[in-house]
Amino acid sequence: MTTLFEPEALAGPGLFAPAVTITVHGLPAPQGSKRHVGNGVMIESSKKVKPWRQDVKHAALTIVEALDDWTVLDGPLAVSMVFTFDRPKGHYRTGRNAHLLRDAAPTRPAGTPDLSKIVRSTEDALTGVVWKDDARVVEYSRLGKFYAGTSALDVLAAPGCVIRVWPLTEAVAR
Repeated sequence: MTTLFEPEALAGPGLFAPAVTITVHGLPAPQGSKRHVGNGVMIESSKKVKPWRQDVKHAALTIVEALDDWTVLDGPLAVSMVFTFDRPKGHYRTGRNAHLLRDAAPTRPAGTPDLSKIVRSTEDALTGVVWKDDARVVEYSRLGKFYAGTSALDVLAAPGCVIRVWPLTEAVAR
């Protein structure tokens, strides 16, 4: 995948800082399937998605309301989303070594939730607050799932997500 921005240099020489950086604390939840409850009414299957969307929207509103000249973005956008999850207890040893990871513990969360589904729920929560429509996202500079405490850019100490958004000029968007 070709990226527009080098994640290690988000505001380095020749690059510009994101228009907005949002740190969300909470458990990332996927936007999954909907289920039919009758009379043409559909609801989300996951009960976790609504609290996650509220966490994202609240964090975004807190940031953009503090900006003097913020207007909802309405052009092509590049986005970075780094999701952080707690490690399952089964990744750790037991007894006096309970603070140490097992040798077989995975380095990244390769199971559920699906990355694409947590991106969808997060994008939907930002609609109307950060961007006019999530269809404005034309490029991802970075997407990832990590365990808390991993020493990588934008990984949090607890579950959540760091979101960065860059407006693209027509010259860059081509």
